[in-house]
Amino acid sequence: MYSETEDVIRALAENAESVCRHYLPAGRREGSYWIVGDLQNNPGRSLFVRLTGPASGPGAAGKFTDGATGEHGDLLDIIRERTGISRFPDLLTEARAHLGRPQPVFPAPPSPKKAKAPGGTPVAAARLFAASVPVAGTLADTYLRSRGLTQGGRMSALRFHPKCWHRDEGQTRSLPRPALIAAVTDGAGALQGVHRTWLAPDGQGKARVETQRRAMGHLLGNAVRLTPHDDILVVGEGIETMLSLVEAVPGLPVWAALSSGHLGAVLLPEGLQRLYIAIDRDPAGQRAAERLRARATEAGIAVRVLEPRLGDFNDDLRANGKEALRQHLAGQFGPADWHRLSG
Repeated sequence: MYSETEDVIRALAENAESVCRHYLPAGRREGSYWIVGDLQNNPGRSLFVRLTGPASGPGAAGKFTDGATGEHGDLLDIIRERTGISRFPDLLTEARAHLGRPQPVFPAPPSPKKAKAPGGTPVAAARLFAASVPVAGTLADTYLRSRGLTQGGRMSALRFHPKCWHRDEGQTRSLPRPALIAAVTDGAGALQGVHRTWLAPDGQGKARVETQRRAMGHLLGNAVRLTPHDDILVVGEGIETMLSLVEAVPGLPVWAALSSGHLGAVLLPEGLQRLYIAIDRDPAGQRAAERLRARATEAGIAVRVLEPRLGDFNDDLRANGKEALRQHLAGQFGPADWHRLSG
């Protein structure tokens, strides 16, 4: 049976290089791939789009992967992120326009409606965050507690949405799923984006979908500010990782950068004296920590790296408990901050 959506996706894949040149102009072709920094069209080599290959299945043309964040998808996802279009019919309209195809003619609506802010923008992110509710007592609270995290309900940067739209790669229809929503803010405290973690219906883990996490808005340089900074700051990748440190050391100033790629680019606040970088035990996290360390050191900020025993600090917390994690951190904090460990 003919499907216009599948036909458009196939046509985009057949014209993958044209799509990339238009929507990701900061990149360039290298062999069979278009290489660029990320979905925000920043220069770099993290995200690659396959330009040649079969129409579907492994190695299909038009598929992309971001090596820094793990995000992946197709050319429609790229067009959505670069244009901010959230409604699927409007997304198809944009794709048809790029392909030079005629648009279907529909009768005019009886009365004009106020246009919503396009998805993927800070305005759309703010709308989603405003539509969410505090974490305490929700499925998001259940999810965090299943990972040994009891402080999430107290943090204004975290909220819960019972029906946050989700679409996996290859799907043409979005479905509403419960999600943990995290505010991504800039140095002035303005919301620039949100991070969504889709949850299982009972809250006992993440949703059983291919793409469990996704961010929208402007992330580069910004972070999920879980607790306010003072003269020190602890920055790491994941929300659960950083909540684990708060679990062991209550009141610790912590931010989550959301990925190794964004960890290395976090903009540090003025007046910061000491920076602790909480790494995940993998090569990408270690490279990001080195980039952030170099920038902080150049700015005259003292830097120490906090290393987990296992893969990340949430693994440590769940395996050994918060007291053992506190003792492990005690050997890595500088003398000026030892008093925090007894709080």
